[in-house]
Amino acid sequence: MEKKGTAKKHNKVLTKNNFIQGAFISTLGIVISKVLGIVYVIPFHAIVKEQGGALYGYAYTIYSLFLALSAAGIPLAISKIISEYQTLGYYSAKERAFKLGKYLSIILGLNAFIILFIFAPQVAHLILGELKGGNTITQVTFVIRVISTAILVVPILSIYRGYLEGHKYLTPSSISNVIEQIVRVLIIIIGSYLSMKVFHLSLETTVGIAVFGATAGALISYFYLLDIVKKNKKELKKQELKVAEPKITNKEIIKKILIYSLPFIMIDIFKSMYDFIDMATVVKTIGSMKDYSTSDAESIMSVISTWGSKFNMIITSVSTGIIVSLIPTLTESFVIKNQKDINKKVNQTFQILLLFTAPMTVGLSMLAKPVWLVFYGPSKFGPPVFSYFIFVSLFMSLYTTAVTIIQVLKDYKTVFISLFAGCLIKLLLNVSLMKNFNKMGLPPFYGNISATILGYLVSLIICLYILHKRYDINYEKTVKQVITITCATVVMSISLCLLGQFIPNYTSNRILNVPIIIVYTLVGALIYFIIIYKTKTLENIFGQNFLNRIFKKTKKRKSQ
Repeated sequence: MEKKGTAKKHNKVLTKNNFIQGAFISTLGIVISKVLGIVYVIPFHAIVKEQGGALYGYAYTIYSLFLALSAAGIPLAISKIISEYQTLGYYSAKERAFKLGKYLSIILGLNAFIILFIFAPQVAHLILGELKGGNTITQVTFVIRVISTAILVVPILSIYRGYLEGHKYLTPSSISNVIEQIVRVLIIIIGSYLSMKVFHLSLETTVGIAVFGATAGALISYFYLLDIVKKNKKELKKQELKVAEPKITNKEIIKKILIYSLPFIMIDIFKSMYDFIDMATVVKTIGSMKDYSTSDAESIMSVISTWGSKFNMIITSVSTGIIVSLIPTLTESFVIKNQKDINKKVNQTFQILLLFTAPMTVGLSMLAKPVWLVFYGPSKFGPPVFSYFIFVSLFMSLYTTAVTIIQVLKDYKTVFISLFAGCLIKLLLNVSLMKNFNKMGLPPFYGNISATILGYLVSLIICLYILHKRYDINYEKTVKQVITITCATVVMSISLCLLGQFIPNYTSNRILNVPIIIVYTLVGALIYFIIIYKTKTLENIFGQNFLNRIFKKTKKRKSQ
């Protein structure tokens, strides 16, 4: 009896999700994990201050780049391959692809760890150069070496996520994201507090403990997914189709994994390159300007690399969640050559993304001052940098979604062209825009943020053009929804400005800003959703059947 109950429980966990359900589940899990990632910054910022934040940002930027180099694309490739073979009924090849993906991720992760650990001093020197008055090369070297241990764990964890997502089982993957973040946040808060306030250890030791949270969180999350996969072997290996499976060698599978993963790896590498270009140029350029010190430049960089990017992750997590659901479902449509369904899913993806990210971005920009004060306290550069920097997340989300769609459709040439074009724009304009903005009497950090936005915008336009011309994607319905979403966002913004005549949107008292943020968020959200509901935007995007199911579930819960 006990065994039957256990089996039933795990069958409940592994429930397949369609595109919209999957998008909501995966997005919810990622958003929760990112919210947890924001909550910890209040005590962490109070403990390590802006210099510690810059040190933390250096470690994470380099870690992200090396993680992308090691295995970031393999999990998404595995998800795509699993979905492809499952759709075709190639079950033996599917399981071998999973095993080979694990071996590849372990080998690549180990190599990346060794390289990063050995050459950490050279990387630190590349970041700081000869600048004095802030973090030292020794400090940066130490935190880079500590966080490099996460590269030993995260790739194999991601393979298990890709395996489950390829089967359209998104709930365990979402739960693992939350578990990973909870463990990480606990180590960051408790570890940094004990290190700095109780044992009075150095700043680099404190930040080192904090970045080690990435390794610990990944380990716990890995053991959770390992347990899920082991207990649901029968469900995962169930053969729904009976076809004559062709002979597919391990060499062919490895080749397919590498071909599929390379564009995903390049996407992550080029995204990390944007951060690396900022890291290599912002502090040096702004720090050498007449009205800015090295400390000022590091404070600005800490907003871009660490503190501001925490809020940006809330926006980008929406696109990440949608992409996780989109890859297996779009791959299935592509394999069976269902052009109508491909067109529908591509348009629906952009509509859902903009529906949520547009008002969130504008709202956070308008509330930059109170939000910053609540989370980080008074700051000279925090609010002005963040109020503009938040728009980077909107364009990054749109481009990441577009280039992922291109990748799923196996147009690798366009993937590389769009990535290279955007990164080249960023590289060419970054320093010159900072200097020109400064000459015009405007904050120089507007320059590097503008360069980032222009880079992503150019890449996005290339992808949208190719999708339309080469794959016959019609954007007519999406354009109509974008116009409505834009109008609703503008009306929301105007309404919040008018509300400011009665309730100020900022006060110097840190605690009083909390109810202000809540009031403005609720009013803004209410106005926005009334408009999109009355204009039937929700119905047009999600379909009436989906909305009816949501309303029925809501009524049932209320009656209970």
